[in-house]
Amino acid sequence: MARAIPRLLLLDGGTEPPAPADCLEDWARVGAADNDVRLRIVGLEVRASMHVQRVPDIDGDGVLRFNGQWVSLPPVEARLARSLVERFGTVVSRDALSRAGWPSSDTGRNALDVHILRLRRRIDPVSLAIRTVRSRGYLLEQSEALRKAN
Repeated sequence: MARAIPRLLLLDGGTEPPAPADCLEDWARVGAADNDVRLRIVGLEVRASMHVQRVPDIDGDGVLRFNGQWVSLPPVEARLARSLVERFGTVVSRDALSRAGWPSSDTGRNALDVHILRLRRRIDPVSLAIRTVRSRGYLLEQSEALRKAN
């Protein structure tokens, strides 16, 4: 996913201001009052926070971080979460999750269901939810409560 980066362009006195490429671009004249420049930067930060999708992160120790919070996951659940995080917001098949959770062996359908249930409970406090997509797999997304808060 491409990162949207806010940009403040500083223009010389005689330079024609460009049309903004997107809502994350603004401009100010070189020598503008510090307060004017600061307010332009604040405006860019506000717009960036509204447009940049937050994506969870999971480190090598199984710590899942999202929305300024974190939760530590046991090894199997960390592997499942890593697979879901890599495809955040899209469906991950049951087969792909089974391979991620148990890379060296086959596991039964029930084992995956049990670990997904446990993972759902563990990630709820960090405002993440796992949705079942019937006959296709699972999807990791921000929780409904967080979407309503934004």
